[in-house]
Amino acid sequence: MSRAPLSPPAARQGPGPMRRGLLEALDLVVARRAAGALPGDRRGVGLGTGTELAQLRPYEVGDDVRQIDAAATARTGEAHVRLHVPDRTLTTWLLVDVSPSMAFGTAERLKADVAEGVALVLGSLAVRRAGRVALIAFGAGTPRLIPPRASRPGVAALRRALAEGVAPDGAHDPLALGHALTLAGKAATEPGLVVAISDFRDQRGWTRPLAALRARHSLLAVEVRDPREQVLPAVGRLTLVDPETGEHVEADTSHPRVRERFARIAAEERARVARELRRLSVEHAVVSTHGDWLGELGRRLR
Repeated sequence: MSRAPLSPPAARQGPGPMRRGLLEALDLVVARRAAGALPGDRRGVGLGTGTELAQLRPYEVGDDVRQIDAAATARTGEAHVRLHVPDRTLTTWLLVDVSPSMAFGTAERLKADVAEGVALVLGSLAVRRAGRVALIAFGAGTPRLIPPRASRPGVAALRRALAEGVAPDGAHDPLALGHALTLAGKAATEPGLVVAISDFRDQRGWTRPLAALRARHSLLAVEVRDPREQVLPAVGRLTLVDPETGEHVEADTSHPRVRERFARIAAEERARVARELRRLSVEHAVVSTHGDWLGELGRRLR
């Protein structure tokens, strides 16, 4: 497997054209994936600012005068304050693969472009309802953590981090996904939505930390694929470079058996990933560097 040629470069798709109708549908789907966790739907701890009344009591020294209830005060002749149950907003944790294999692409764009687009779409949806978005970029050494932020600063921080690109060839870490999931389990102290965006290639040790996250959070796995990772074209002798390890492999693609074996191994690996996600009851969406990835994401989620 080799990187896409440097000239001409694959199109920088980014978030792509976001159709309003599809985004509205995705917004609701993402909310349902998190068990309807929208602001005002989940009760926070203690008393604070919110929409649900928790207590109506006489005013005490030190109370916020903005919480004085005019109706109760007029009715009783004594100042009363309204205390509410604080709303707990949804935090969406985006785990984005930036390993060398994500720099591969033979169709309209690179896998890294699609991953970036998916992350930006879900990040934008996360902050639309006063929620927060956090990022863990993994696969390029130590995972990079961007803590939860709300509104435009959250999306801006997400864009800056993803703009740094992917790791160079040969910087392979087979435990990167597992480490990112473990870090998310430690950092995400409140129940939320965790989205892993990766090609799930050549990774091991990720099922156990994913199962641990499943006990507390809603999970979504977005698998990014490229057509040439599944089917080898008949173009004669090729020298393929594995971007994860830097290893060179020569293959004569004119032989049907070579192409059939390649396709079989690739299909078995993708089936294994799907089987593990299904066993852990994790929602699984597959998007590709070919075609309308945003539309495909919406269809898969629905």
